[in-house]
Amino acid sequence: MSDSSKMSTFFRGVALAALLSLFSFVPGFSPAAQAQDHLVSPQALQQQTQAVTATRQENIRTLTNFLSTPTAAQAMKTAKVDPTQVRNAIPTLSSHDLASLAQRATNAQQQFAAGRLTTGMLLVIIVAIVVVIVVIAVH
Repeated sequence: MSDSSKMSTFFRGVALAALLSLFSFVPGFSPAAQAQDHLVSPQALQQQTQAVTATRQENIRTLTNFLSTPTAAQAMKTAKVDPTQVRNAIPTLSSHDLASLAQRATNAQQQFAAGRLTTGMLLVIIVAIVVVIVVIAVH
């Protein structure tokens, strides 16, 4: 490499360093400032984690309560399904599956209480929910 080529490379390096230094003073341009815009505070992360956990626990409670009713016990007995196996499988479901099934159980209870579902229809819904829980838990 010739002296002029070395000098040219040196000046390019100096110019690049000067430009990067200059841009670091421009608000919002530095990589550190951009990274800070995308960070989640530990408090926000903890709050979100607690909210997700609370929702999951509520969904487990909703399903467990729904499947602990005398009507559900009758449905599981008719379907020859072990209620203990079903209750033990509930916490193994994904959060998405839990939310979906808990919503369906809540809707069925509300519809039944409002007189829009007969006992027979409620039994079918209970058996369907139980089958979904067992199938998902087995896989």
